[in-house]
Amino acid sequence: MKFRLRQMEVFRAVMLTGSINGASRLLFTSQPAISRIVAHTEQTLGLALFNRVKGKLVPTPEAEALFREVEDFYQHALQVDEFSQNLAQGPSGMLSVSASPCLSKGLMPRAITRFLKRHPGIRIHFHETLLNHMAQEILSNKVDLAVSVLPLEHANLVASPFTQGRMVCVVPRGHELGRQDRVGIKDLAGYPIIAHDPGIPFGQLVAAAFRKAGATIKTRVDIHQTDSACALVRAGAGIAMVDEFTVEGLAWSDLQVLPLAEEILLTPSVVRSRFDPGRTHADRFIEVLIEQAAEDEARRAAID
Repeated sequence: MKFRLRQMEVFRAVMLTGSINGASRLLFTSQPAISRIVAHTEQTLGLALFNRVKGKLVPTPEAEALFREVEDFYQHALQVDEFSQNLAQGPSGMLSVSASPCLSKGLMPRAITRFLKRHPGIRIHFHETLLNHMAQEILSNKVDLAVSVLPLEHANLVASPFTQGRMVCVVPRGHELGRQDRVGIKDLAGYPIIAHDPGIPFGQLVAAAFRKAGATIKTRVDIHQTDSACALVRAGAGIAMVDEFTVEGLAWSDLQVLPLAEEILLTPSVVRSRFDPGRTHADRFIEVLIEQAAEDEARRAAID
């Protein structure tokens, strides 16, 4: 067998990530080791798989054709692995799911609970993850699917939007802004803001909203997690613009949630590998997630 399984794994990782460095991170293997395996593979197969152009690896037509065969083989191997696990567990199974932190306080717990009531024999592994980790988790099959609150673009991923939410303003109960039915971004400019770090996607979203409104954001505290922003508002450190998914999952009666006059939409999506042929447990979970999200969205609309 000239093309060994380890060589297939490394070749697939390079094709998915587009670089030796990316394959190294995906497989938790050193870059020199990845380079050696790629070179050895080209030598044993007698094929030039990549052209080196300005320091980048560009797949040859032969590599593209080989990748299609390797991916078919890899997905079949995953199905065999899943089948063997299901045999060991009897009439049950395992589903691995990750989600953005802000979806993990309300929507995801409700959807998971709903799913487990319908499929009590299935065990779920669930964890929060950040946007910049999702692609690696999905493509390395650490998770069967991810649920992202913000857009995730990757050539080898498919993102399917399934609901909508909005950014809202959170203030301590009794705050003077709480007398308004809705607040505009310019209304917020006169108050100290607890804001997402400008280097992360939510921070960029908030900063763009302030720029569009022609307002200056007066940041008092930079945060990375929305629930931290809510906790700081609760403690009196300032006010915050956050996603409504997080505040739905927090039972803090001393916070007041105010709609924004400017509509800043969020469109969560289910993210899966482009090469995923579909797995029964994952497909069923997505159906339940869509149902739960529709109910949540209808409830929010009724409150508005």
